[in-house]
Amino acid sequence: MRIALITDGISPYVIGGMQRHSFYLAKYFAKNKVYVDLYHFNQSSLNIQELKCFDEDEKKYIHSFVIPFPKEGRLPGHYIYESYIYSKRIFEIIKTTLNDYDFIYTKGFSGWKLIQEKNKGLKCPPIGTNFHGYEMFQEPANKISSKWKKNIINYFTQKILDKSDYVFSYGSKITKILIEVAKLSKNKIIEIPSAIEDKWLLNDVKQKNDITFFLFIGRFDERKGLKELNSVLIDLLKNKDLEFKFQFIGPIINAVRITHNNIEYLGEIRDDVTIKKHLEKADIIVCPSYSEGMPNVIIEAMANKMAVIATNVGAVNLLVNDQNGILISPKNTDELKAAILHFIKLDKVTLLEKQKKSYEIIKTKFLWDDIILTTLTKIKKISENLK
Repeated sequence: MRIALITDGISPYVIGGMQRHSFYLAKYFAKNKVYVDLYHFNQSSLNIQELKCFDEDEKKYIHSFVIPFPKEGRLPGHYIYESYIYSKRIFEIIKTTLNDYDFIYTKGFSGWKLIQEKNKGLKCPPIGTNFHGYEMFQEPANKISSKWKKNIINYFTQKILDKSDYVFSYGSKITKILIEVAKLSKNKIIEIPSAIEDKWLLNDVKQKNDITFFLFIGRFDERKGLKELNSVLIDLLKNKDLEFKFQFIGPIINAVRITHNNIEYLGEIRDDVTIKKHLEKADIIVCPSYSEGMPNVIIEAMANKMAVIATNVGAVNLLVNDQNGILISPKNTDELKAAILHFIKLDKVTLLEKQKKSYEIIKTKFLWDDIILTTLTKIKKISENLK
């Protein structure tokens, strides 16, 4: 089998959840002896031609096409325009080899031009599109500019989804959004959850902390719920009887940082080994986002035996339930405060049970060794139905 994977980058050459997912797709397709033509670009100082992120056996099955991503300035809508130009550049390369593929897997806007041409009559294998969290259809930040950007992205995303042969979904509320908001047929949707490698699993005993240790990992972005989280923490820190520690990983600007002995900011960390060490030490991951798909940070935290506080958005409820954490409503400071207080006061035995449950959920349902087989089974079924 040969698959074209058209994406807006893979980690570590481009940073992001979609890019990490693309890396794992390519890696595990190759591990299963599926030939992958990888169309991507570089946004780092690393030598992308070496593809050191893959081992030598994997590289035998991966053919890399590096296409520069355009930079057209900072005018409104520049990202959409740049994405379309990028998709045109990819199309010019891939159009002569389309018949070589059994399936074409596209990420975000990267397959835009190809999808357009197929709908004009170009002979082409089945195309499946994945926008991951479909956040353009979810709750925006309050700023007018955010809503304006959302409406533009929503418009062009809808066009691509309508014209794609298939659309990938993590399941749960993501599928609901695709059916009820994007108005797609259920038969067009391929449900496959996200996953991680088994190297993330903490097989050792979880470290015990004297006081409850919370962790947030993410960038400075209003939709990540930092405003609400800061409000709750400032309020809780007024109570000197409450003992807890809160650590932030990510590029959080100084202007919004809380100055307190129990609050620590580690800045941006890109190295997986270092991030895993921090996950092993902390007790609870906090993810109060307004919108999400199926966050890697939650999956990785659960693999390291952490309980979870998260908003009930996207496919998060496939990961989190009352056995391993607490689901809250987006932008709800009362629920967020209550959830943090609950864990501060929770006895250590019950906390450990919740942490173990997180680990079990990931180990049994969300490892790439299993998820890639599900992905291949569904892709093969689509290909066989066309023969």
